[in-house]
Amino acid sequence: MMGECHKISVIVPVYNAEAYLRECVDSILGQTYQNIEVILVDDASTDGSGRICDDYEQADRRVRVIHKENGGPGSACVAGMNEALGDYYMFVDSDDYVEPEMLTEMAAHLAGQPGEIVCCNHLREKQKKTEPVYSAVAPGVYQGEELESVIKARLVGRQQRILPMSRCMKLCEKTVFEGNEKYYDYRIRFAEDSNMMYPALLNSTRIVVMEGALYYHYRYVESSMIHAYDKGIYDSLQRVMACMRRVASDKQVPDGAQAVDRENCYMLLYVMKNELRNPDAGYRARIREIFGSGENRELFRNIPLPVSGKKDTLLYLAARHPEGILPVLLRMAIRLYDRKKR
Repeated sequence: MMGECHKISVIVPVYNAEAYLRECVDSILGQTYQNIEVILVDDASTDGSGRICDDYEQADRRVRVIHKENGGPGSACVAGMNEALGDYYMFVDSDDYVEPEMLTEMAAHLAGQPGEIVCCNHLREKQKKTEPVYSAVAPGVYQGEELESVIKARLVGRQQRILPMSRCMKLCEKTVFEGNEKYYDYRIRFAEDSNMMYPALLNSTRIVVMEGALYYHYRYVESSMIHAYDKGIYDSLQRVMACMRRVASDKQVPDGAQAVDRENCYMLLYVMKNELRNPDAGYRARIREIFGSGENRELFRNIPLPVSGKKDTLLYLAARHPEGILPVLLRMAIRLYDRKKR
């Protein structure tokens, strides 16, 4: 138990979060752990978020505000880290909120050593229900050989990650981020946490996975996520994978290249689902372009990919046979599902 001897910097990237921002910041300022600073990074919001940030800075000496040009959440997080004075960093997204005892309970697991990360679990707050989400790895303290073999060697390339790649839900000693700036690509808008957290997790010397610890409330705005088609997802994924390949090589991850290739395949299943929501009549040509030739076709031909669950199994078959009838049938099923959800 380390008490409150460590200063924790809570970094909140903010962009057009006016509807949720007060609940988020109030939940951080209401922490039972008092040795904190809160850094609100306004990423050129066009709603009232910037003004709300300034109001908090004037009202509470623990709050500092950064206003910056728009660069995306990764850029905002790095701007916050550059100004942070704490020994440990915690990231909270501006539309989420946290339990008051979160930092006290997480800090109780600190050993005070460079490179440690404490991970809690979270609640997925949907519009009609709340779902607990737990790490896939057993709770406990991982260091030494066990950290290397159980955690680091298995971070990517699995259908279910053993630890979420999210920057949130983790209390990170600040040195895990040192030297990783070369991997950050602020053009990434899909899975952008990966190029920050993959190298940080590989830099760690000690990881604590807490039992229970449902302290973080992740707001899952289903209505805005389900029906949208984002043409930029595939480009972002290519950038994420390029980053991961560099990280795995530089940090000499055992079998890292193969793990990243499997990760690419699993992420491409999400790309397939996204492309099936493409409203353009030329969606089949786009699917054939992505999956029907070149590197992606070879990936799916040559890499054994364990897939479970009916949805992912069908997406996997569609990715392996993009020229067939299955993408058409899946698109019809997804459009029917989306209409029912409206």
